[in-house]
Amino acid sequence: MRETPTWRIPVGIIGLFVFLIVYGILIARYAPDLIGSWPGLAQAVIYLILGLIWLLPLKRFLIWMETGKWSAPSEEPQTEE
Repeated sequence: MRETPTWRIPVGIIGLFVFLIVYGILIARYAPDLIGSWPGLAQAVIYLILGLIWLLPLKRFLIWMETGKWSAPSEEPQTEE
Protein backbone atom coordinates (compact mmCIF):
# COMPACT_ATOMS: atom_id res chain seq x y z
CA MET A 1 0.00 0.00 0.00
CA ARG A 2 1.34 3.43 -0.96
CA GLU A 3 1.85 5.76 2.00
CA THR A 4 3.38 8.80 0.31
CA PRO A 5 2.05 10.82 -2.63
CA THR A 6 3.63 10.30 -6.02
CA TRP A 7 3.98 12.59 -9.02
CA ARG A 8 2.06 10.09 -11.17
CA ILE A 9 -1.34 10.90 -9.70
CA PRO A 10 -1.50 14.65 -10.51
CA VAL A 11 0.28 14.09 -13.85
CA GLY A 12 -2.11 11.24 -14.64
CA ILE A 13 -5.20 13.31 -13.81
CA ILE A 14 -3.98 16.23 -15.92
CA GLY A 15 -3.05 13.84 -18.75
CA LEU A 16 -6.46 12.18 -18.63
CA PHE A 17 -8.19 15.56 -18.65
CA VAL A 18 -6.14 16.76 -21.66
CA PHE A 19 -6.74 13.47 -23.50
CA LEU A 20 -10.50 13.69 -22.94
CA ILE A 21 -10.60 17.29 -24.20
CA VAL A 22 -8.62 16.41 -27.34
CA TYR A 23 -10.69 13.25 -27.90
CA GLY A 24 -13.95 15.18 -27.48
CA ILE A 25 -12.84 17.91 -29.87
CA LEU A 26 -11.80 15.34 -32.49
CA ILE A 27 -15.11 13.50 -32.22
CA ALA A 28 -17.10 16.75 -32.34
CA ARG A 29 -15.11 17.95 -35.35
CA TYR A 30 -14.99 14.83 -37.53
CA ALA A 31 -17.86 12.52 -36.54
CA PRO A 32 -20.69 14.76 -37.84
CA ASP A 33 -19.03 14.95 -41.27
CA LEU A 34 -18.72 11.16 -41.43
CA ILE A 35 -22.08 10.05 -40.01
CA GLY A 36 -24.26 13.16 -40.31
CA SER A 37 -26.34 11.72 -43.15
CA TRP A 38 -27.00 8.41 -41.36
CA PRO A 39 -30.35 7.66 -39.72
CA GLY A 40 -30.68 9.04 -36.19
CA LEU A 41 -30.66 5.64 -34.49
CA ALA A 42 -27.43 4.64 -36.24
CA GLN A 43 -25.85 7.95 -35.21
CA ALA A 44 -26.94 7.39 -31.62
CA VAL A 45 -25.28 3.96 -31.58
CA ILE A 46 -22.03 5.35 -33.02
CA TYR A 47 -21.97 8.24 -30.53
CA LEU A 48 -22.66 5.79 -27.69
CA ILE A 49 -19.72 3.63 -28.80
CA LEU A 50 -17.47 6.68 -29.20
CA GLY A 51 -18.57 7.90 -25.78
CA LEU A 52 -17.53 4.62 -24.16
CA ILE A 53 -14.42 3.73 -26.19
CA TRP A 54 -12.11 5.98 -24.15
CA LEU A 55 -12.77 3.72 -21.16
CA LEU A 56 -10.87 0.79 -22.74
CA PRO A 57 -7.33 1.92 -21.73
CA LEU A 58 -8.49 3.50 -18.46
CA LYS A 59 -7.88 0.46 -16.22
CA ARG A 60 -4.21 0.16 -17.15
CA PHE A 61 -3.79 3.93 -16.88
CA LEU A 62 -5.23 3.95 -13.36
CA ILE A 63 -2.99 1.01 -12.42
CA TRP A 64 0.01 3.01 -13.65
CA MET A 65 -1.06 6.04 -11.64
CA GLU A 66 -1.24 3.94 -8.49
CA THR A 67 1.70 1.53 -8.92
CA GLY A 68 4.00 2.87 -11.63
CA LYS A 69 3.52 -0.31 -13.68
CA TRP A 70 1.20 -0.83 -16.64
CA SER A 71 -0.10 -4.21 -15.49
CA ALA A 72 -1.83 -5.20 -12.30
CA PRO A 73 0.38 -6.50 -9.51
CA SER A 74 0.36 -10.23 -8.99
CA GLU A 75 -2.01 -11.57 -6.37
CA GLU A 76 0.66 -13.60 -4.57
CA PRO A 77 0.21 -13.58 -0.81
CA GLN A 78 2.89 -11.57 0.95
CA THR A 79 4.60 -13.11 3.91
CA GLU A 80 5.79 -11.01 6.79
CA GLU A 81 9.23 -11.84 8.09
